[in-house]
Amino acid sequence: MNFISDDIMNYATDHSEAEPILLKNLYRETNLKVLNPRMISSSFQGRLLSFLSKLINPKYILEVGTYTGYSSLCLCEGLKKNGEIHTIDKNEELSTIQRKYFNKSVFKNQIVQHLGNAINIIPKLNFDFDLIFIDADKENYIKYFDLVFPKLKSGGLLITDNVLWSGKVLKKDLDRETKIIKKYNSKLNKDKRIKTLLLPIRDGLTLSLKH
Repeated sequence: MNFISDDIMNYATDHSEAEPILLKNLYRETNLKVLNPRMISSSFQGRLLSFLSKLINPKYILEVGTYTGYSSLCLCEGLKKNGEIHTIDKNEELSTIQRKYFNKSVFKNQIVQHLGNAINIIPKLNFDFDLIFIDADKENYIKYFDLVFPKLKSGGLLITDNVLWSGKVLKKDLDRETKIIKKYNSKLNKDKRIKTLLLPIRDGLTLSLKH
């Protein structure tokens, strides 16, 4: 869901860095062959992820929720030459398309895939991450935050996707996932250890900078 008009969004996209061909192909294949293709990042959101990663120039990135690997490849664009992205997903069926496009990328040797439950995997990752992106099952957002925050370096950036949840955060009658998203948004906004900015891009994207 976009909260900005299609015309404005198209104009912004047309006047921003172009989406790389590899990502265009991945986007197309995801929409043709994968269930719930709306879960993939838009081209504009992907360029934003790339831009933020380039600003930070991280050595280590953590991504919770790989899906088909589109956002992974966007985040890779800012990696240091000796850097790594560790990306976690529990859906084994998606690993083939992930690896197909990772292997076509110049970043193929910098991407570490983890298959399984992120709640079990995150504690085993002994890195100080410069950049963390959370885009997985919403019911565990608060658990993910509590697990990843100690691993985020001071001055590091946490990015969280789907924080507006198709606008349902404004409704009175809330389902379980929306309640959790609202609680998560409130938690980030009140946490004195971070500065947080919620952007109404696509389905809502929060940037949280750790002191």
